[in-house]
Amino acid sequence: MSKKPVVLVVMDGIGLTEKHLGDAVYNAYTPTLDELTSTCPNTAICAHGFAVGLPSDEDMGNSEVGHNALGCGQVYAQGAKLVNVSIETKAMFENKTWKDLVANTKNNTVMHLMGLLSDGNIHSHINHLFALLEQAKVDGVKEVRVHIMLDGRDVPATSALTYVDALEAKLVALNDADFNACIASGGGRMKITMDRYDANWSMVEAGWNTHVLGDARAFTSTTEAITTYREELGVVDQDLPAFVIVNEAGPVGTINDGDSVILFNFRGDRAQEICKAFEEGASFDKFDRVRTPNVMFAGMLQYDSDLEIPKLFLTFPPKIKNTLSETLVNAGISQYAISETQKFGHVTYFWNGNRSEKFSEELETFVQIDSDVIPFEQRPWMKAAEITDQLIAAIESGSYDFLRTNYPNGDMVGHTGDYAATIIGVETVDLQLKRILNAVKKVNGTLIVTADHGNADEMYDKPKEGQAYKVKTSHTLNKVPFIIYGADVEIAEGDFGLANVAATVTKLLEVEPNASWEAAIIK
Repeated sequence: MSKKPVVLVVMDGIGLTEKHLGDAVYNAYTPTLDELTSTCPNTAICAHGFAVGLPSDEDMGNSEVGHNALGCGQVYAQGAKLVNVSIETKAMFENKTWKDLVANTKNNTVMHLMGLLSDGNIHSHINHLFALLEQAKVDGVKEVRVHIMLDGRDVPATSALTYVDALEAKLVALNDADFNACIASGGGRMKITMDRYDANWSMVEAGWNTHVLGDARAFTSTTEAITTYREELGVVDQDLPAFVIVNEAGPVGTINDGDSVILFNFRGDRAQEICKAFEEGASFDKFDRVRTPNVMFAGMLQYDSDLEIPKLFLTFPPKIKNTLSETLVNAGISQYAISETQKFGHVTYFWNGNRSEKFSEELETFVQIDSDVIPFEQRPWMKAAEITDQLIAAIESGSYDFLRTNYPNGDMVGHTGDYAATIIGVETVDLQLKRILNAVKKVNGTLIVTADHGNADEMYDKPKEGQAYKVKTSHTLNKVPFIIYGADVEIAEGDFGLANVAATVTKLLEVEPNASWEAAIIK
């Protein structure tokens, strides 16, 4: 190691607000964060909306676009914005993939549209589903079946019927003698289909059984399914069990040979596993698929371009160039990235510009700690201590110039809506910060503490008069902290966002920043 090491900690989901209603960050016991904030150069930076390439400043940031911005120093059009442009320009419907998906249904087969039914703009948007439905009719598709995951995480916790009603109204308006579309199956996003990072394949299996096989509890309507489960179980939307819609002949929309299937989510982390279930052949060993229909499958985006997941897609992702990791590799800087399963891809794949491979096997070290397969509110400390153990060893080894980690607690526990557990999650991160701070002091290093977006900072929505407080499980529009310890620097003037962090890191490492990057946060 030739330079003073720089350690960057991303406190996932820990934002800043002055409202303090359900603020698990402000109300947690965080002596380390308090000390750093009161004694070190710091500011608040933007982690949502335009600052991370989303369509408007009303769009909440998320871990994927946040880590893209942190890792590339630039603002790229992301997620919904990419899809919006593709739809508005009709590019989506002029490309070969869409035309082939339509042509594939000409032999009296079905087009299936699968994804998160929400306008949260984090994984999907209901308007994108509407556009697909409208164009399918225009292009002569006869039968469409919609398979929905219910949100309650990036939108209000019990808002599912709002989106179901809107979808069913759209279907009524479109359906006629030549076009028939209906909801075929569904379930909560934390129960079926949308697992990530190989954490819980049983979720994907439940989704496969539901969407493909039609094997789940039967109801005659989606509204009946939602209201029945709520009355019986008292759970929020993300935790609603699987269901299939049936008529007198049985399930209305199983997936069969010759069908076309589109996953209309645009975010990649919770999309890849169901893609693998559809696309992998006999080597697939995650669960017994019972039958594997021969379908034409496509995603809204290609969720991993290096691994070609999926092989077919409707919207081309941003081509992220000139990342921080590549710049540091070119300067001979050794790097270390660590997190647990839930956020490992964020400090590696998303950080490196949606790239699975390293820029240098010699100079980049990636370490993944296996996450527990257990509801996060039941173990809000998650794997923070284990991450810290290995990170401290790496810091003290003297082998690395730049080290980064993500503590998922504020985000993953925050998404459960359990305020008390989220307090523990935030306090857990603070405990680990103290340990890291001590290690950084020992090697005379520099510590950067920031976050990728807010979540734990707003655990309740302000109620209307006479109503009870509503649990809030989504991300927030709040800024996030940016703190530097161990460097004789000053915060520069300006409105900064996550994309300004890369140039800050290179400045601390005495490396020339890429000319395309946003300016450093420090003078």
